[in-house]
Amino acid sequence: MNGKNAETGRSRQIGRRMALAGVAVAAAGALGMLPGSFAAGQALAEYPERPIEMIVPWGAGGGTDAVGRIFAQILQENLGQPVNVVNRTGGSGVVGHTAIARAKPDGYTLGVMTIEIDMMHWQGLTDLTYADFDILGMVNADPGGLMVASDGEWQDAAALRDAIKAAEPGSFKASGTGQGGIWHLNLLGWLMSEEIPVDAVTWVPSEGSVAGLTDMVAGGVHLVPSSLAEGRALIEAGRVSALASMSDERQEMFPDTPTIAEATGSDWKLSVWRTIVVPKGLPEDVRAKLADAVRAAYESPTYQDFMKERGFGLRWMGPDEATAQVAEDDANLGAVMKEAGLAR
Repeated sequence: MNGKNAETGRSRQIGRRMALAGVAVAAAGALGMLPGSFAAGQALAEYPERPIEMIVPWGAGGGTDAVGRIFAQILQENLGQPVNVVNRTGGSGVVGHTAIARAKPDGYTLGVMTIEIDMMHWQGLTDLTYADFDILGMVNADPGGLMVASDGEWQDAAALRDAIKAAEPGSFKASGTGQGGIWHLNLLGWLMSEEIPVDAVTWVPSEGSVAGLTDMVAGGVHLVPSSLAEGRALIEAGRVSALASMSDERQEMFPDTPTIAEATGSDWKLSVWRTIVVPKGLPEDVRAKLADAVRAAYESPTYQDFMKERGFGLRWMGPDEATAQVAEDDANLGAVMKEAGLAR
């Protein structure tokens, strides 16, 4: 009898434990703690659940700022959360690019990375390189070009090249950006590709392409190697001649302007580009969602129309292709800067 009572007691204890375990399981499911449960899916918030910051490394009102703001607007519509543009300027782009790279990799900080990332570390301004970012897509590229005043004596790029080769070093002058700026490097890269010494053309620093083009039309310099898009107004007015484009193919906006390969046989290519990037280390699902949103924004009529109206070049490259292009430009610009004594 005592054995039977003991067995009955043990059965009751087991029953109570099983009942308590069932209650615990039910509570865990309700709180979303069980893998694979419906409640678990409900409890995990879907990205994004709060506002996103878009860092632009350059000042308000410029081309990069314009691209960043239109992208932020479209991403905001697609992602359902505010995307706030923040201009982080200074240090020739170092401050803003550093802010993007050092941000928490959680998907709530994006940025616009520009070609200056391929120049700053060669100049000794920072240790930061393109490898410190994950590129979601290249969304704009404006190829460099060769432009001269329409009343000048050179009607094509080959004639200009031959004249530079025949002249005393430094006789020709060019402008379009500061010393060591991107369009200065474009000129130097072209000269190197034509086996012309880098000191054959004197560089006249300017505040930008507009200042350089104005000086050229006035007779102060002989050529400007900036993007044709920046010379569009003067080209259409018949005051500037576009001799070549530093691109694989002729530009849609300038179909009559040959590529530099067509014009002189040079293999030099360079475009100023803008990419949308995030800090390294995002969760894969968040990075994939953002990459899809960036491509959708690029393909939207809003973005396409905006860029065409302003004369910005449209170019799409996905993450892998864009990273390869940025890496190639980094190597090419580094070689030019070393040859010209501009690297540190």
